[in-house]
Amino acid sequence: MQLIFIGTGSAFTTENFQSNTVVRRNGKNLLIDAGGDIRWSLKKYNMSHRDVDAVYVTHLHSDHTGGLEYLAFASYFDPSTEEKIQLIANNELICDLWSSTLQGGLRSIQGKRTTLVDFFDVSAVRKNGRFTWEDIEFRIVQSVHIMDGFAIVPSFGLMFTCPETGKVVFHTGDTQFNPNQIVDFYRMADLIVHDCETCAGRTGVHARYDELVTLPAEIKRKMVFTHYQDNVLKDIEAWEKKSMDDGFGTFGDIRGFLRPGTFFDTTVAWPREQ
Repeated sequence: MQLIFIGTGSAFTTENFQSNTVVRRNGKNLLIDAGGDIRWSLKKYNMSHRDVDAVYVTHLHSDHTGGLEYLAFASYFDPSTEEKIQLIANNELICDLWSSTLQGGLRSIQGKRTTLVDFFDVSAVRKNGRFTWEDIEFRIVQSVHIMDGFAIVPSFGLMFTCPETGKVVFHTGDTQFNPNQIVDFYRMADLIVHDCETCAGRTGVHARYDELVTLPAEIKRKMVFTHYQDNVLKDIEAWEKKSMDDGFGTFGDIRGFLRPGTFFDTTVAWPREQ
């Protein structure tokens, strides 16, 4: 199993692509989210819609779903496409994904009224549920990202196991800093791919670097960062040195912050082993 980080930027990035992670297994690719610039990140790393076999959606923000319309139309009208892209998400999310996010652009094509299943092979996963893709078992993990009044807006990261080694990856998706809520998942994981806010202004909906640095050392050394702002790429070596000094994950060429295009073979080195 390989992880390819074809986008590691936040919603507002202009120096990097929005968060898009590829899980590769048996020559097939599962995207974790599809931000609005997915067609460009795929192209940069020599892929296209034809290389996307499945997409898992963590939540409905545009930097995680804005590229789904492109994937839908590109595969639908491509005569060489033999199978629909599998779309996987929590069952609550799937309903809102069509009604609130996608149907404005996708519901009508010339001569036909369409639904989500015209474009994707849809798989719904309930809370506390799991799914299997290419022999990898994924568990969905709810996070607290944003509130809608007094209710939590559905947002689900992923916990999954490398078939070759049994090592566990926790991909948070988007989450606030809630260590008491997810410390058990931190401890279960061998690698934590965490969203990390680095801008001066606080949005209140992401874990910030200055918060994550307060975590215990045994958790920090398993943690690497994605979904950061442009200020990191503008001074990446300084941020990498800072993250190393602060005890965050360093293994192979990865030093805390995931550079765009990072390729990680999960059969090689893990933070816990170094």
